[in-house]
Amino acid sequence: MLQKHILIVDDEEDILELVRYNLEINGFQTTCVSNGEQALKTPRIHHPDLIVLDLMLPSIDGLDVCRILKGDSDTKSIPILMLTARGEESDIVKGLEIGADDYITKPFSPLVLVARVKALLRRYSEPVADEKGVITIQELTIHPGRREVKIGERLIEFTFTEFQILHLLARHPNLVFTRNQIIDEVRGDNYPVTDRTVDFQIVGLRKKLGKVDRYIKTVRGVGYRFNLEE
Repeated sequence: MLQKHILIVDDEEDILELVRYNLEINGFQTTCVSNGEQALKTPRIHHPDLIVLDLMLPSIDGLDVCRILKGDSDTKSIPILMLTARGEESDIVKGLEIGADDYITKPFSPLVLVARVKALLRRYSEPVADEKGVITIQELTIHPGRREVKIGERLIEFTFTEFQILHLLARHPNLVFTRNQIIDEVRGDNYPVTDRTVDFQIVGLRKKLGKVDRYIKTVRGVGYRFNLEE
């Protein structure tokens, strides 16, 4: 099997080396660059399977790099894992809203970093649904055509919006969605609701899912993810 190729973008040499070393000992091929200009050029040359992207970069910052890559048809399908030293909610939300797929804050555990990289690559390479679009995750079954959700053999009744949110999250396990992204995906860009509306829908979802609510995880200050990771 071919090695997955990871582009690492960071202007701190020690961080660059730390990420490179841990990815390579886990079987990945890597390319390292240290500024925003190189981060924009390199994906068009080497076509990486994933980009680990620091937000604090010289010349062109990481948010702009992410926005440009996700807006280009040649590179928009490459998953991006953001690195941020600040851990500020506003930076994380901005990154996710312009297309980044996940994030990790500095300082970070190399084991967690590698796990996040592997999870992102799985999400992009393995289909979640079968040919009819039915999603089955252990005891949970979601049938979009029938708009049915079952836990084992028990049919659970959801409102339209609750079903839409559950289906969205389950189709993209382990990926973080901001509240605004959920609103846009479920109801369209101009749907007049607030962040709190999404929170209330999640409360309803969790109550109806019972023990299966363990899959719906809150990412504090950002949004929600459908978590399959141990």
